[in-house]
Amino acid sequence: MKALLAAALLVATAWTGAAGAQAAPLLDPMFQDHAVLQRGRPIPIWGMAVAGAEVSVSLAGARMQTRAGPDGRWRVNLPAPAPGGPYQLEAHSEGQAQRLMDVLVGDVWLCSGQSNMEMAVRQVANADSELAGAGDDGLRLLLVGRSSQPAFPTGAGPVGRWQVSAPDSAREFSAACFFMGKRLRQSQAVPVGLIATSWGGSVIEDWMSEAALRRDGRYDVPLTALAAYARSPDEGRAQWNQVTSDWWARNDPGSRASLPWFSPKLDDRDWPTIPPSGFWEGTVPELASFDGAVWLRTGVNLTAAQARQEATLEFGPVDDVDRTYVNGRWVGGHEGWNTPRLYPLPAGVLKAGRNVIAIGALDTGGGGGAWGPADQKRLRFADGTSVPLDQPWRYRVSAPLQDLANIPRTPWIGGSGVTTLYNGMIAPLGPYGLAGAAWYQGEANVGDPPGYARLLKALIDDWRGRFERPDLPFLVVQLAGFGPRQSDPVRSLWAETREAQRRVVAADPQAGLAVAIDIGDPYDIHPTNKQEVGRRLALAAERVAYGKAAPSSPEPLRAWVEAGAVRVDYAAAAGLAVYGSDRVVGLQLCDAQDACRWTDGRLEGTALRLPFTGPSPKTVRYCWGDSPVCNLFGAAGLPATPFELAVSLAH
Repeated sequence: MKALLAAALLVATAWTGAAGAQAAPLLDPMFQDHAVLQRGRPIPIWGMAVAGAEVSVSLAGARMQTRAGPDGRWRVNLPAPAPGGPYQLEAHSEGQAQRLMDVLVGDVWLCSGQSNMEMAVRQVANADSELAGAGDDGLRLLLVGRSSQPAFPTGAGPVGRWQVSAPDSAREFSAACFFMGKRLRQSQAVPVGLIATSWGGSVIEDWMSEAALRRDGRYDVPLTALAAYARSPDEGRAQWNQVTSDWWARNDPGSRASLPWFSPKLDDRDWPTIPPSGFWEGTVPELASFDGAVWLRTGVNLTAAQARQEATLEFGPVDDVDRTYVNGRWVGGHEGWNTPRLYPLPAGVLKAGRNVIAIGALDTGGGGGAWGPADQKRLRFADGTSVPLDQPWRYRVSAPLQDLANIPRTPWIGGSGVTTLYNGMIAPLGPYGLAGAAWYQGEANVGDPPGYARLLKALIDDWRGRFERPDLPFLVVQLAGFGPRQSDPVRSLWAETREAQRRVVAADPQAGLAVAIDIGDPYDIHPTNKQEVGRRLALAAERVAYGKAAPSSPEPLRAWVEAGAVRVDYAAAAGLAVYGSDRVVGLQLCDAQDACRWTDGRLEGTALRLPFTGPSPKTVRYCWGDSPVCNLFGAAGLPATPFELAVSLAH
């Protein structure tokens, strides 16, 4: 009895990881009570022990032994038991022991991306009802906390907590991921574990490893600055300030002007005014849909006593990037749409009389401008007094986003940097066994569709390497409709990004596309119907990961000229139907100069027929625009995939 009690105390002590002489857990933090382990393939189990110590790990009667390396790391690959459970997972090493209870074996899915994947169950339509029905002992949830790290992790750290699905645990969990998991629980009849690791507003580059970005060849400068920042934040900031200064000088028309727009000598009296608070897209009609660079200017009169002091310039957050000058002198710049700006002004920057404040504001999507409350905009002096900057400012458009190339993003800022989210939120998870991954991201990268296509393919390869599964099924949610509707065919970066997603998935036999064009909202980048997103992800998973004949969004096979018309062929199993009309809307024919016009389309069996006159079109587009109107659907209510295809002259 005494021996059993001592062993029990040892297990409890090892599990708590208390300070002092008590040992830390043997198993990596990914392994916890209530976890789900991946069925059908060897299960990687790893952790830390005393350097050189022998480690024994057991699960469902299978036991393996290994020895910790010089750094204390150890790993085994256990055979997977039958799906189900609950099982116990145990690790023992030289007097240490750790036992995990209520461990299940089934399918584990990783869900990641930006805000539309991060959106919680509590935020969706009909949330109260969905949460009331969230209880399921066979569905387990692991919500990874936000973590941005400038360097690859060298040791284990907390990742989140495995929990049984219930109203409380599902409340803050990714809704798209949750609804996908619920459907897979029904269709696969095995336990399902969901790992949600997302960051709203994040760019794809921040989810990729340094090695993957180095292979791309376009990120050496920010990666070098990031490495410097990891060694010394001051060194990194100095490097990056030079990069951003050079970019503005080369690319921004306002900075390149013969009299730069930040100069105190510039006469800005003919510039229109802008309110001192609020996004410019909601306060200035001219900027209602503008993304790009705009200069903002204001002036403030100071006494000699005020001007002699050190001060701090405070003007709240800027969406997304600013470069700020006082009396023609650069005083600071930052990135982050929701980060208040506070820039110290050494003595000598201010002067008695009129002082000019100029802000180059660069908006990369949505919102825009120095949008914080007017009462946050002030000059605060060393003696504690302040003067407000709450009068209307003046503004002038410098350049639209499409005219600004290679915009630098501060590499260590979580969500908009490079590789920091991979280091903090992906690397600590691997090589945990997975059934597949689901990705909902792209809104933050719409400015560069060709670059996004390269990065998406590289990210898929990168994660397959991290999780040690070259054939890892990878599901992509194609961007939903968002933004202004157009009465004429115009260029759409959103449509081009959707096409980039479509082509990357189509070229990968282990990838699947969940089309969401019809469930977006022109006025809200965060549509709340995540139940349907989850259903479409689950259908894609059933096709790609499980080999089922599940329905999919109809996707064109080819486009070619036949008897005075463009014919777009679909697979016979597409189950095409036209809703709300006897013709297909949202079709465009384009010439060699990319001039496009709307055209009628008729559904003839498994093909669309688009009559034309004159020269043969070079391309055909469907459902092309920020928020297009589309009425071609397939089986199970799935919309046909938006596309752009080259038109062949012969079948």
